Amino acid sequence: MRSIIGSQHTILSSICFIVSWQFSDARIYDGVANEVPLGTRQVNSSFSIGTSWQVLGPFQIGTREGSWGADPLEYLGGFKQLHYDSEARFRSSLPSNGTAKWSVVEATQSIVTDSSANVSLRVGYDDVDWDFLKVVYGWAAVQYQAWARGEITVLGTKTLPFILYTDAIVEYWIDDTHYFGGDAFTFRKAPPVLHLSPGTHKLDLRLWRDVRAFGGILTPTIDVVVELHTVSGGLDLAEPGILMSHVVDGKLASPLGSISLRNTGQEDVEILGITPSDVRAHVSLPCAGRQVVLIEKHQALITCQDGPSPHDLDVGVILVAGQTRSVAFNISLPVSNESSIHYTVRYRAIHANDQVSTLNLGQDVTHKSVFEPHKVTFRHPAGIVSYAMIRPPSKNATCRRGTDSTLPVLVGLHGAGVEADNDLVAHALDPVPDLCAWVVFPTGVTPWSSDDWHNWGFADVEAAVESVPSWMKQVNWTGPGIDIGRWIVFGHSNGGQGTWYALTHRPDKLVAAAPLSGYASIQEYVLYELWQPADPRRTAVVSASLNSFRHEMLLENAKGIPVLQQHGEIDDNVPAYNSRLLSQLLFQAGTNSSYHEFLGKNHYWDGVMTTEPLRKFYQEQTQSDVRLPRQLDEFSIVVAHPGDMGSKSGIRVLALEDPGQYGRVKVKGHEIKTSNVLSLEFDLSPVGYNAIDVDGSQFQLSGGAAVTLEGSSGMWKVGILSQSDNVLTRHGRQLGTIAAILRTSGPFTIRYQENRTAHIALQISRNFHQYFYADSDIVSSASWDDDRTGNVITVAIGDAPPSLHPSFPIDVGPSGISVRDSKGRLRMYQGDDQSVGAIFLRPLAGERLELVVWGSDMEGLSQAARLVPTTTGVGQPDFIILGTEAKWRGLEGSLALGFFGHKWEVTPSSVLY
Repeated sequence: MRSIIGSQHTILSSICFIVSWQFSDARIYDGVANEVPLGTRQVNSSFSIGTSWQVLGPFQIGTREGSWGADPLEYLGGFKQLHYDSEARFRSSLPSNGTAKWSVVEATQSIVTDSSANVSLRVGYDDVDWDFLKVVYGWAAVQYQAWARGEITVLGTKTLPFILYTDAIVEYWIDDTHYFGGDAFTFRKAPPVLHLSPGTHKLDLRLWRDVRAFGGILTPTIDVVVELHTVSGGLDLAEPGILMSHVVDGKLASPLGSISLRNTGQEDVEILGITPSDVRAHVSLPCAGRQVVLIEKHQALITCQDGPSPHDLDVGVILVAGQTRSVAFNISLPVSNESSIHYTVRYRAIHANDQVSTLNLGQDVTHKSVFEPHKVTFRHPAGIVSYAMIRPPSKNATCRRGTDSTLPVLVGLHGAGVEADNDLVAHALDPVPDLCAWVVFPTGVTPWSSDDWHNWGFADVEAAVESVPSWMKQVNWTGPGIDIGRWIVFGHSNGGQGTWYALTHRPDKLVAAAPLSGYASIQEYVLYELWQPADPRRTAVVSASLNSFRHEMLLENAKGIPVLQQHGEIDDNVPAYNSRLLSQLLFQAGTNSSYHEFLGKNHYWDGVMTTEPLRKFYQEQTQSDVRLPRQLDEFSIVVAHPGDMGSKSGIRVLALEDPGQYGRVKVKGHEIKTSNVLSLEFDLSPVGYNAIDVDGSQFQLSGGAAVTLEGSSGMWKVGILSQSDNVLTRHGRQLGTIAAILRTSGPFTIRYQENRTAHIALQISRNFHQYFYADSDIVSSASWDDDRTGNVITVAIGDAPPSLHPSFPIDVGPSGISVRDSKGRLRMYQGDDQSVGAIFLRPLAGERLELVVWGSDMEGLSQAARLVPTTTGVGQPDFIILGTEAKWRGLEGSLALGFFGHKWEVTPSSVLY
């Protein structure tokens, strides 16, 4: 859930803190708002948000179901078409008598200043027997949805620019413009930019209660904040300061820095350069230490900054109107004891006749000892700058060393809602200062580790570990080396779940693992029982899309790896059932594991990371001399998506016959049995046999190189499945569900077809930045060129650019969309009598992916865009086609969904109606 600290009561308190103590005890009882305001402060201002809100609800919603639609009011044309009527009744499965109704609720707090207006709402219902529903359906029962309508008023005679924060709100309308994505976890990274004319503007908010964010123990209210801020109408700093490394013993731990910029104007802006504000202070320093690195087409643009550059960069970073982007550059220190640094951003509006403007910014410098936990920046595979907290081995560590003087990495994964530089994380291992290991606390990029330490977040973990050798050169480290292929992973809460992911997906890297108070999977954590009813074939596809994250199904991959589990007995945040279940399954999988349950302890307590069992575990495992990869005589491998999975004892699954099902490999001595596996790769060193038998086929293996077997013909043979760059086959980073789009190498490119689709392109960019801090280039199809290395999102209505694959099974056009199924039959879905939307992967060269977001009209496009990845647990397979009924029926309103095979063919497990 949301935080590393405390129970759900503590978690909810931390939510209140994040939104500046916004919440009070206001509740709705039978349509009457009982308000206990925390305070109201008003000044004469040219804008305001109304304090009286019309609310309609409650209605049922399942875990992470909202991305599929599933809004019962859409059956009536949508909340937007409804008007307040205190006598009106609406069918609902939750309240007494099966009816929901309108009510009026007053804001619990309203604050207006010269530059902002802030309103806090609390919505709850006492005509629902929540306690009884929880007895039957568990925490899933306290997830529900409602709608609220308020107003924004702008005075005066001029259109004004604003940004709108929507804390804990995912979907809303402002007048006739729809927004999806919002800010579920109150990151406040990428709010929309609004240009509001004088008058009153309608604001409709879809409220849904997500247990992972709000908790399942306390009274099930929905607490949200809406906040309007004035902006400059030009280029603004989206966040104050610079993301930069700490200075350790007078040396910058990494030269990489990043700033977050927002274009709040109505014209696109080009960044021309980022230079030290006082270049004269740098004249005496070597030019090589004074570079500005901008990310453009993910290539580095470098200018020397010994003096003002006489020429602008030919092509800079472009921020389209309303876009927020991270811009990376190199930082240098004028002197080693510098207390702050200051830079100037040079930019121009695209159509401003070369008039150059500047934006100044600064950042205090933090100085640390090299042996203290300190911040180090590095490059995430997606091209953005991320950071980790690292602690090198102590001078006092007494380590057994032979000819190899390198030490393993102790990787610590934080819980949800916490930054890695928080002292609770960065100093969690202070009680064990002399471990024979490097300690790395990655961020996963965001406080929620982006996608729960999965595709995006785990790529950050690997990049953080791999950045340590560069750090060693940067600070002239002379101590022990690092073995970046030997990990001891531990984590708490969501980080405990991330530890399970590491254990089941990178077994050949792990010396040992310690998941602490972690949940098994999102399905085991908050059940999916209350989704709208759907055909079991459809739900099976959604479930299969989440196979890679169902750790309870993957524990055979952990055999041979020491595992220490720990949980508080009375944990009301992540129930101890999760660890007890996984402990039982580990035992049944034949693993070397131990389980420690602490009586009377809740989710978090002081010293949770350094209990006595853990201290002993750290000491033993950091001193372990086990050889990796392990050579095991008997073991199994379970694979959901080969793109997520590393090797086990030197054997790696490269492709599955049907990615909608698990692939399995059973090894006993030299005999190997497979199920649903198309291709295997062997590292001969840990395999330990020169002769092997794969499903009855015998092979003699020799040499030290990896050997690949493929069974596409029904018989295994030595060889490599076609993996050429002609996009005919699917491999590497392309494997997986729609979430595989997050395995980008470089910034995303979002190309849109025409002006009416630009709003969706901007929404996708905003959501990527909000939930992953990702960077995106937004371009029109007319200006598109394919010389980039990042993945591509194509936004289109009607016609769309053709696939690079000459016989791709999905084709779109003005008349609709067609799919060629696994038997070669063509299924047509036309937009004549309904709006049709689709979202699907297509191949690009170099293991890249294209995600097509398509609609027969604007309504269909908007529906499809909801399924672009933001939060985990939604369950998007490789392709989805939606009809109009998805708006209220959710998944059951899908017309087709499923998976692509190795040759980009539609698989038999897919569902087409």
